[in-house]
Amino acid sequence: MRPDDVLIDVSAASKANLLQLMSNRAAQVLGVDRSDIVGALEHREKLGSTGFGDGIAIPHAPVEGVAAPFALLIRLARPIAFEAIDDRPVDVICLILTPPGDQAEHLKLLSAISRKLRSSETLKTIRSATDAGQIYATITMCDD
Repeated sequence: MRPDDVLIDVSAASKANLLQLMSNRAAQVLGVDRSDIVGALEHREKLGSTGFGDGIAIPHAPVEGVAAPFALLIRLARPIAFEAIDDRPVDVICLILTPPGDQAEHLKLLSAISRKLRSSETLKTIRSATDAGQIYATITMCDD
């Protein structure tokens, strides 16, 4: 994750709209076709929502053309419905895209991000930060 991969106070009208916004951004950064990203994310969401509770979602998918793992962290201006397991709307979203074929690396990254976002201190910082740099520093800080 790079500092530019943290976006705060993003507006999204719906889950579908958010997936489109994230796909547009990822496509620009990665040089991958946007429709491939949207398709992979929509396919993953059909298997079950990636909203795992406490206002957090981690949409993730392997995508053809992605050469290295990519993460994009978004804090929404207003929470949106995401069909999360606790039925709460989400306001903190971390998109993870990985190259196809390396399932172990995909799961390792997903697990690390999930652990980080389950930390109450991390969530408090993400939700109260006044700039993306604060969030980036918190997310990339190594846990001892």
